[in-house]
Amino acid sequence: MLFNPMALHRQAWLSCALLTLGMGTAQAQSAPAPSSQSAPAWPTQPVKWVVPYAPGGTTDVIARQLAVQMGKDLGQPVVVDNRPGAASIIGATLIARAPADGYTLGTADSGTLAFNPAMYARLSYDAGKDFSYIGGLGRMPLVLAVHPSFPAKNVQEFLAMARKEPGGISSASSGPGSPLHVALELFKQRTGTQILHVAYKGSAPALQDLMAGQIQSMFVDLPPSISAIRAGKLRVLAVATPQRLPILPDVPTMAEAGVPGFEAYAWQGFVGPAHLSPALTERLNKSLATALRHPETRAKLEEIGIQPMEMTPQQFAGFVRSEQALWSGVIKAANIKMD
Repeated sequence: MLFNPMALHRQAWLSCALLTLGMGTAQAQSAPAPSSQSAPAWPTQPVKWVVPYAPGGTTDVIARQLAVQMGKDLGQPVVVDNRPGAASIIGATLIARAPADGYTLGTADSGTLAFNPAMYARLSYDAGKDFSYIGGLGRMPLVLAVHPSFPAKNVQEFLAMARKEPGGISSASSGPGSPLHVALELFKQRTGTQILHVAYKGSAPALQDLMAGQIQSMFVDLPPSISAIRAGKLRVLAVATPQRLPILPDVPTMAEAGVPGFEAYAWQGFVGPAHLSPALTERLNKSLATALRHPETRAKLEEIGIQPMEMTPQQFAGFVRSEQALWSGVIKAANIKMD
């Protein structure tokens, strides 16, 4: 047989091609699965919403209204878990120490994020580092209310009485360091008045004594007090908001009443533990926004004086920083300290 170099060359080329094809097939078989398969689905189980207050209060009402709608949107129940105590610190700490998997979230309010860091020398959480900010929930405008028999008919008459007899007017709050107390301190600082602060263990007993005439005045948030206002058991001198409230259209703002720049709200936001993924944070924010826009839910909140506070995660984080700056100064000037 004669040696044929061309045939040998074709055979070598064919062998090389088959080897290359085999390697390509093996690589294709060992290629990783698409990224969509590697990302676990969420949620695959109920989501816990920690409320740092007892059932039945404003915070609980907001959470339960929104949890129903968010559960429908997410395809899993959102279950409210009440963890009251220690000025919201117990609930806040539970959220902060939870895994960042999206299954433990909760409410953090003005006390949790803006007041406590300025009042407590030691906290079991860091408001700036231990939370992922998801979005705003709602804010409750504060109003200056008096007993119907109180002599002052407007804010200027109220201030005249306070200046004539420093410490002669009593004003209740739901407790030391509460939004109602801190609003009173801001009012005193802005108006240069001395008003006697009387702290109660909760807003309910304070409101009872105000309606009974045992206390002369109080900064109140609308949800627990609106029925008493409508019934004539309390008289509102001014609202601490930039514009008049549709729910109290005849009541002037503080600016209209002669105290410009005075605004005070109790507010609440939705947070998770630190290091929630951006994708999960965005998904939760969109679900929250959908719930806040739901006509029936929105109407129920506004009916009792709660203003829905829809915000992006970035907007809510900026809002918290501005509230911390404002109220930390008020708290330090008033020397409010909690141990």
